[in-house]
Amino acid sequence: MSAPPLGDALRLVVILDAGVGGDRDLAEVASLAASGGATMLQVRAKDAAARDLADLVRRVSAAAPLPVVVNDRLDVALATAAAGCHLGQDDFPIDVARTMVPAGFWLGGSAGTPEEARRAAAAGADYLGIGPVAATASKDDAGAAIGAEGFRRIHAAAPAVPAVAIGGVTAALVPALVAAGAAGVAVIRAVLDAPDPARAARELRAALGR
Repeated sequence: MSAPPLGDALRLVVILDAGVGGDRDLAEVASLAASGGATMLQVRAKDAAARDLADLVRRVSAAAPLPVVVNDRLDVALATAAAGCHLGQDDFPIDVARTMVPAGFWLGGSAGTPEEARRAAAAGADYLGIGPVAATASKDDAGAAIGAEGFRRIHAAAPAVPAVAIGGVTAALVPALVAAGAAGVAVIRAVLDAPDPARAARELRAALGR
């Protein structure tokens, strides 16, 4: 499938974390999230072997008609023809990755401070994930919650790069985050831990506005 404009894809990013959601099949969750209004999927499996992660990415891509990006693993993202790769502060350098990827391949960067936002933007990130905006148990080293005003301050350091708010995001927090300049939100547990992932995605999309 051809990828939508990046701004549209960033509206509601559902991160399919292999360590969250219990025994649920992530490809099935991907399908449910897409039916509820998710606009991008990110596959994250920190401890998976490359072969297993590639298989998961392919199954998710087959299950949902959405752009799929891979967390951390540029090699797997390229091998599976994913839409992009999200690279954190300690991952493969974004500027080096840019020389290795095809045209139209999205590179995301993480930022928890204004300096990190500036650095990721200078390296060539297509979008930023800024957070954590609220307390989260999904990432051990996420740091203290920054809130909507913290998001605004960090994004102001790289205003030309669209950014999604991440970390403990709920539908109730969405209006303040959008008002702070978020292009969208990225969620993990709000969808993966929900009894009905499709309904959870619909509630988030309703909060974001169609």
